[in-house]
Amino acid sequence: MTAPRQWQDDVLAGPGGAMTDEVGVITGPLTLRTTGGPDGRVRLEVQYTDADEWYTLTGSPVAHGDPHALHTAALRAIRAGGGAVAPPAPA
Repeated sequence: MTAPRQWQDDVLAGPGGAMTDEVGVITGPLTLRTTGGPDGRVRLEVQYTDADEWYTLTGSPVAHGDPHALHTAALRAIRAGGGAVAPPAPA
């Protein structure tokens, strides 16, 4: 079994923040964690930077795709704000 691939970066959410399944919109300094699982599903989670709780970025997990490309696209979306959600997997 292949170990999951994971990326994690701090990001400042733009106006309107990022939408989560658990608590709705979160704003301010956030950390995005993206994990590509062996089943091809990519999980995107956010937290207030240095907090303990992680929240599912709405639209996650994303089936298939390049986990690193999805991580990069999610960072761009969160920086833009507007209730950012998980980007779709590239076709």
